[in-house]
Amino acid sequence: MIDIVPDIPAELVNERIARLQEAMQLAHIDAFLITQNVDLYYFSGSMQNGYLFVPSAGEATFYVRRSVQRARQETALRVAELGAFRMFGETLAKQYAYLFDKSEGIQIAADLDVLPAQLYLKLMELISKQGRSELIDGSAIVRKLRMIKAPWEISRIEAAAEVVAEALNEALNDLKEGVSELAWMARVEYELRIRGHIGLMRMRGFNQEITTGMVISGAEAAVPSYFDGPAGGLGLGAASPQSVSRSLIKRNVPILIDIGCCVDGYVIDQTRTAVIGELPESLQYAYGISEKIMASSEKQMVPGTLCSKLYEDALELCAAAKLTDHFMGFGADQAKFLGHGIGLEIDEWPVLAKGFQMPLETGMVIAVEPKFTFPGQGVVGIENSYLITEQGAKALTRSKAELIVLP
Repeated sequence: MIDIVPDIPAELVNERIARLQEAMQLAHIDAFLITQNVDLYYFSGSMQNGYLFVPSAGEATFYVRRSVQRARQETALRVAELGAFRMFGETLAKQYAYLFDKSEGIQIAADLDVLPAQLYLKLMELISKQGRSELIDGSAIVRKLRMIKAPWEISRIEAAAEVVAEALNEALNDLKEGVSELAWMARVEYELRIRGHIGLMRMRGFNQEITTGMVISGAEAAVPSYFDGPAGGLGLGAASPQSVSRSLIKRNVPILIDIGCCVDGYVIDQTRTAVIGELPESLQYAYGISEKIMASSEKQMVPGTLCSKLYEDALELCAAAKLTDHFMGFGADQAKFLGHGIGLEIDEWPVLAKGFQMPLETGMVIAVEPKFTFPGQGVVGIENSYLITEQGAKALTRSKAELIVLP
C-alpha cells in the first residue's frame, strides 16, 4: 500500500474544527453536517465521498462511503464507514446519543447553499426520524470561517501566483498575430500544468463554471455570457459560452488574459491586458482608469474598511471618467462587484459590492478586477490578488502590473 502524506497539517484541521465549534456555540447550534467536497477538504483534509459530522462539543466523525482507507490516511479526524445511507440517521443518533436524546430536539446546520435539494430532503427525512431534529442553513458560518486564511493557506496561494507568472512569461513568446485564442490558451495551460496546476478551478456558485483561464481578444471578448463576471467571451459554442473561441488574434486590439491556477487546492486569480501593436485611444484611456481604480483600492484595503465602500468609490471614479456604462461589463450584462475573495474556490467571501457591509479583516485574500467592456471593440482591465495585513494590502500576484505591448 502506498503511504499518503496528509495535505493539511493535523493541528490546522483541529484548529478549524475548534473554530467551527466555537461559532456553533455562539449561534446555539448543536451540530454541523459538512457535505460539499471543498468544505470536507477544508475541515478534514480529505475529499473522499462522505459526510463530516461535527458536534458543538466533542469529537467530529467523517462518515465515508469511499474510500475509507484513503480517508484514514488523509485526515487526523475519526473516520467511520458510512454504511447503508438509509441508516445514517440512526447511526448519528446512536453515536451521538448525548445530542439526539435532548427532549427539546436539536438543530443541525449544513452547507445548504451547495446541498442539492433532493439530498437535502433525504437527509431531513433520515434526521427528523431521530426525535425533534432539523437541518438549518449554516453556510454563512462556513463562508465566514474560510474568509480568514492561515499562513499555510497563503503559502499555497503564493505558490500558485508564482506558477501563473512563470507560465505567462513563457507563453507570451508564442502570442502572435494569427494565432487562435484556443491555441494560445492551450499553450498557457501546458505551462501551468507542468508547474503543478491541478487542471481545474473550483466555484461555489450554482451553475457557475470556470475554466483555467480566459484569453479573449477584440470584439469577441465583449460578447456577453451567463458567467457572473465582467467579461464573458464568445467561447466554443452554446455548450461552452465563455472564454476562448477559435477566433484568430489580430493586431491593435485588446487581448484580455484572465488566468488562474490551482496549486494544492488553492487558487490565484489575475488579469493582464496585452496588445500586438497599440490600443485605440479610447481603450488606452479606459485601461488607464482601471489602473487608477486599482491604485485607489490598494490604498483603502486596510482592516476596517467596508467592502461596499471600495465598490462605491470605484463607481465614483468611473463616473468622473464618463465610463460608468462600460464598467465591469456593458448595459444589462454588467457585473455588480469590484472584487471577490479567493482560496479553495474562486468566488469566496468577502465580495466588494454594494450592500456587502462587512469590514476587511487581516488574513482575507481578495482579487480586485476593474475592467471595461466596449461592444464591438473588446475588454481592457487588470486584476490582482491581495492579502489584507495590518499594514494594508500585500500583492500576491507576481506578474508585472502593466499593459503588455508586443511588437
